[in-house]
Amino acid sequence: MRTCLCILGLGLALVLAPGPALSAPKAPAPAAPAASEASAECLGCHEAIHPGLVAAWKKSRHALTTPGQAVKVKDPGRKVSSKDIPGPLLADPVGCAECHTMRAERHAGTFEHNGYRVHTAVSPDDCAVCHAAERAQYSQNIMALAYGNLKDNPVYQSLVLGIDGVPSLGKSGPAAPDPDTEAESCLYCHGTRLVVSGKAARDTEFGDMDFPQVAGWPNQGVGRVNTDNSLGSCTACHTRHGFSMAEARKPYTCKECHDGPDVPAYKVYAASKHGNIQAAEGHDWDYSPAAWTVGRDFSAPTCAACHMSLLLDPEGQVVAERSHAVMDRLPWRIFGVIYAHPQPASPDTRIIKNADGLPLATALDGTPASEFLIRPEEMARRKGLMQAACRKCHADSWVEGHWRRLENTIRTTNASTLAATKVLLEAWSQGYALGLAESGNIFDEFIERTWCDIWLFSANSVRFSSAMAGGGDYGVFADGRYQITRRLALMRDWLAVRKALGPKAP
Repeated sequence: MRTCLCILGLGLALVLAPGPALSAPKAPAPAAPAASEASAECLGCHEAIHPGLVAAWKKSRHALTTPGQAVKVKDPGRKVSSKDIPGPLLADPVGCAECHTMRAERHAGTFEHNGYRVHTAVSPDDCAVCHAAERAQYSQNIMALAYGNLKDNPVYQSLVLGIDGVPSLGKSGPAAPDPDTEAESCLYCHGTRLVVSGKAARDTEFGDMDFPQVAGWPNQGVGRVNTDNSLGSCTACHTRHGFSMAEARKPYTCKECHDGPDVPAYKVYAASKHGNIQAAEGHDWDYSPAAWTVGRDFSAPTCAACHMSLLLDPEGQVVAERSHAVMDRLPWRIFGVIYAHPQPASPDTRIIKNADGLPLATALDGTPASEFLIRPEEMARRKGLMQAACRKCHADSWVEGHWRRLENTIRTTNASTLAATKVLLEAWSQGYALGLAESGNIFDEFIERTWCDIWLFSANSVRFSSAMAGGGDYGVFADGRYQITRRLALMRDWLAVRKALGPKAP
């Protein structure tokens, strides 16, 4: 009888409780504005040829909002930063023609296509017609110069040769990698140089058509050199053709280039408490508002929350300004370098020369090339900007303790790198490996690769684990401190064995 009463009581509660059927019906979504005549022509063919591409665009804000509507949105929700969008663009949604015929005269390889002058790769300078502030900020970003910073640095090119070069058993060393190998390895993220090399006929569903041949394409690397000579690719984070802010704010987007072991940011994030919360609760968050409200739209940071997004507190006060210059909240450069050091003053790291005359921000003994790096007061300013975001979830004692540990980790990992470098310098000086003095590749012998592993992989892993408030074992056994000491022991043992074998043969 008791069971029956409980069932009846549950049934009564279910009948009386308001459910979806009793809630007010949602207002219908406003109809999407009609595409411009030119874009409608593009869609007429490409919807049949590339239905996935067109479907992504149809769901995008570009398709559902005109620039004229977007400029009327008040801050902080406004996503269009340009003040002088050309009049003809204001009334139509941003479609195929609005992007791929934009500034056609500036792009090498612009070609005639069904009555329109079209270019294949849309550049940041094209996007700047509506997003001028974001474009200007991005140009001050190390990522925007990632292609030249890598390709024009002879030290890092030695590392690239050791990784991508075709191995040889002879004494001549590896052969230089071919362009396709470079494009799908280091330049996949750093960006390629797009060079128009001619035209070629292609058999399409609509007959033979001529298309430009573009070396370096396809690519969406962050420092891509475009056919209008602009630098960067907005689609590195805002994937075409949806160009979603929500997508760019999710950690999986950053994972594409920041997964390690040289840049283990995503692995550390996924293992951290922040990543735990995002994995468990992130499906309920709202990633789309231009102004992202802490505690309402999301409850733990993603990469974008810490590094880029406009953050508000629940009262609408600005916690951090939106910026596409990712270094704005970063005092330290902790990865891709032999020693962690203050951020470069200029995103163009090709201008840096250390005390040894090398294009590195520190000498091999760790001495920073301070004239090329930000000053202590600028480091303090950037640290304060990042800490302001931390303090919206954490008390002062937590934030101060976290940063104390991070700066201690920077000191200790630099000290470990210096210990390894001293072993390498001894090997070079005694002729057991060919170093800088012999103009050798400093990344191609066993002791050199082991030295490189210490700072490029293990020290980076430890620093990311510390900087991102988590990661657990990534700071210890999972390519962390254990691997630093293990690799240092390998270097010492290798040198001891070489010494025991006697002088190196000439």
